[in-house]
Amino acid sequence: QVEFVESGGGLVQPGESLKLSCTASTNFFNIENMAWYRQAPEKQRELVAFLNPDGTSTYINSVKGRFTISGDSAKNTLTLQMNSLEPEDTAEYYCTITGRLTETSILATYWGQGTQVTVSS
Repeated sequence: QVEFVESGGGLVQPGESLKLSCTASTNFFNIENMAWYRQAPEKQRELVAFLNPDGTSTYINSVKGRFTISGDSAKNTLTLQMNSLEPEDTAEYYCTITGRLTETSILATYWGQGTQVTVSS
């Protein structure tokens, strides 16, 4: 079982910044991709940012230019730098790592436990 340590969430005012971090407790044989999702109250979970092994990344339109995803496969760590936060960014944020734990393991996606981000004046 893979456990994650997530940190960086909290309560901030509109326009402020937060940096979320997520580290897996287990070393992976290989990592296919890393990502951050979020889920606001009474809304579906949505993919916020996606990081490919080649370093390319994609974002949902509402966070483009404000959020930056980065990751270190060797350290099983990913981060999400969030700038110019808006009340609409309020949600529980979840990190994921998709990969194989061993050479013969199936490809699977592992989820962090979530960290709350609240943007309010």
